[in-house]
Amino acid sequence: MHFISILSLAATLLGSVSAAPVLQERATARTSAPAGAIIVDKTGAVSGSYTTVQAGVNALSSSTTSPQYLFIYPGTYIEQVYVPALQSNLTIQGYTEDASTYSQNQVTLSYNLALKDTTSDDLTATLRQWNTNTKVYNLIIENTFGHINKNGQNLAISAHTGNQGYYATQFIGYQDTILANTGAQLYAKCLVVGAIDFIFGQKALAWFENNDIRTIAAGSITASGRSDDTNPSWYVINNSNVQNINSSVATYNNYLGRPWGDYARVIFQNTYLGNNIKPAGGVFGVRHWTIPSTLPLRNTATLDLDLFPPKVPEQASVLLLSHQLPSSRYWEVDI
Repeated sequence: MHFISILSLAATLLGSVSAAPVLQERATARTSAPAGAIIVDKTGAVSGSYTTVQAGVNALSSSTTSPQYLFIYPGTYIEQVYVPALQSNLTIQGYTEDASTYSQNQVTLSYNLALKDTTSDDLTATLRQWNTNTKVYNLIIENTFGHINKNGQNLAISAHTGNQGYYATQFIGYQDTILANTGAQLYAKCLVVGAIDFIFGQKALAWFENNDIRTIAAGSITASGRSDDTNPSWYVINNSNVQNINSSVATYNNYLGRPWGDYARVIFQNTYLGNNIKPAGGVFGVRHWTIPSTLPLRNTATLDLDLFPPKVPEQASVLLLSHQLPSSRYWEVDI
């Protein structure tokens, strides 16, 4: 299996920012399925195709160790999709005329479900992805539920296992849009939309590279649920662009994140922050690596490095000088 190292060098907080992954462009069209692929076409016009995505997933072999491929033709598929654990690598490809950008995606997975109507965050997700070694390209994944004040969590994606990669995919929701929960995960050249805790999880080493992150209402972008100092979890937003989705959304209304536990760890680096972000940055006023001495939380930190206008910090207040980012072995994702 070929791996790409997402974080190639360990770095201290006093040093330069972490090396970014080298991503290969995929500018050619993806408009036909490769030989041997499972094909989904909602019109049924393609011979041998399945008309729902779940039916296509169900047709995958649960015992083969050979790589499997699911190709989806254009359309809006209103369904919840569950990908169980397989023995093989899996590639899911949405129809597109330009695989290098999410703006040309023509396949939408759409569902409407919130926690108030089920028993866990995972069960609300439009795509519940439980297979290790999975690559997803050029989909629009949305949960259209919207917002209520209690039990309104509504996930677009529940990425519950490691070694998952998402490229040029749109994730659209309101609260808890992306659950990146376990293992090494990569989100590259994606659109991520939400308002409240819409990038969150507990145990993942999740790297968000060159993403457009868009806020649609007041809230916090990230919520790290790292439980203790032995948990290797990191949430890193690198080379990305954070703004309101349009000019109708109120300014200075969003935090970079809020801790979902005593040991939360989130990094924003090399990233443009628009006027949607509150000057304090973190929900507890954390702009840099620091432990708020007035709070009961321990070892909670949010780091902003090399942010671009209009939110360039005047000076860095790095307090945890000895801490190191994890080495490359933690950040290997097969893409």
